[in-house]
Amino acid sequence: MKLANSLIVALLLLLPVAGVAQTRGRRTTTQRRRAPAASSTATRRASEELSAGRTRVAQQIKDLTRFIYLYGRITKDLEASEAQARGSGAASQAAALSNQTRAKLRSSLQNVREGLDQLEIYFRTTPALQRYYIRLAGVAAGAAGAEDRVAANQLDQAGRLLVDVAGRLTDVLAQMSDAR
Repeated sequence: MKLANSLIVALLLLLPVAGVAQTRGRRTTTQRRRAPAASSTATRRASEELSAGRTRVAQQIKDLTRFIYLYGRITKDLEASEAQARGSGAASQAAALSNQTRAKLRSSLQNVREGLDQLEIYFRTTPALQRYYIRLAGVAAGAAGAEDRVAANQLDQAGRLLVDVAGRLTDVLAQMSDAR
């Protein structure tokens, strides 16, 4: 009888331990393996989108600064030729040439603005870049303002607006680089 009682007590003590060990083992293995895979995929995708956004902003800065350099030279030559034409009396030829030059400037500025519009749309529609869109919003409007200034023969003010746009793009790129 003592042997039977000892055996019953031992079985009662071991029975709850075996039940707890089985439930614990089944619960943890499937949950831990799935969670990191999903988060690493999302993190990798966000990182790729951020890198692509940085590349696009950097390319726009390059294009815009190259344009500003050429814009400065063209407007300087345009103003000098207009002043010379006024002094020599050949105003009709100079006016025709200056109108052609202004039309080309407006066309080039329109291309710059369209590129900036595309950049704004890309940032607005890409989830990983939406937090940077706030700082980027309005750069295309700055280029449109420069177009208007060129049309109104306010070439210096148009150039200053373009420099401001380049500054805003640089600020966005710096903010994106800090997010690493």
